[in-house]
Amino acid sequence: MDGRTRANIAPGMEVRIVLKRDQQTGKLTQGVVKEILTHSPTHPHGIKVRLQDGQVGRVKEIVSKT
Repeated sequence: MDGRTRANIAPGMEVRIVLKRDQQTGKLTQGVVKEILTHSPTHPHGIKVRLQDGQVGRVKEIVSKT
C-alpha cells in the first residue's frame, strides 16, 4: 500500500518509516502508528506519523493493517 496517501494509514497499523536523521541513508524503522501528523490527504515524501514509541517519520511502507 502507498504511504503517501493519508486514507491508507490508521492508528494501530504496523508501518516502516524513515526518520529525519535517516533520510540520507534511507534506513527504515518499523513500528505501530500512534498518531497521524500530516493533515493533507497526500504528501509526495510520505505521510508523517508518530509511532507508539514516540519516534516521528514519514511512512514508506505499510506492513500490516492490524
